Amino acid sequence: MSGRTLAVVSAGLGQPSSTRLLADRLAAATAASLREQTGEAVTVTVVELRDIARELTDNLLTGFPPAGLRAAVEGVLAADGLVAVTPIFNASYSGLFKTFFDVLDEGSLQATPVLLGATGGTARHSLALEFAVRPMFAYLRSDVVPTAVFAASEDWGSTSAEGGLARRVDRAGSELATAVASRDPASSRPRSVVADGFDDPVPFEQLLTGR
Repeated sequence: MSGRTLAVVSAGLGQPSSTRLLADRLAAATAASLREQTGEAVTVTVVELRDIARELTDNLLTGFPPAGLRAAVEGVLAADGLVAVTPIFNASYSGLFKTFFDVLDEGSLQATPVLLGATGGTARHSLALEFAVRPMFAYLRSDVVPTAVFAASEDWGSTSAEGGLARRVDRAGSELATAVASRDPASSRPRSVVADGFDDPVPFEQLLTGR
């Protein structure tokens, strides 16, 4: 039986964090719906940006991605779908979140189904998903599902049946699962992994000959 893969990118700074909690719930809802729709196994890979923050900075300064960052990028680009969740700071995504997606080569997320999520202290920050996060993924030409999920502090204790966090998570997860299920797993799309300039050096003798 073939399987599907989901990548989860969480930009939470704390440990534990509400951002990671939301990311896990969105991934679980997507995986459950995807198994129901396809009957296939679902593998979930989580990229916790907090753990590779130094490597992201090293890559920005040197242009060479350390091993941990390369593995994270490869996991995201190899996935059939992506869940991306960021805390909201100053009405936008976090710098750590933006830095990770800056590392990806142009076109590497083209046509990839993506579910967006965000967390913040108050619901007043929820529009940042539509005015900051969604436009970034539109620029990356990803296939972003209609429902984005914002979780404010008060949402975690809410038991509202109408529009509650659990209901929004289930709806968004179902949308991402449908987007992933509708794609041919064998179909090709641009996949570009950050390259290390020292992986395939030009021999010194060849440099001397000018060839």
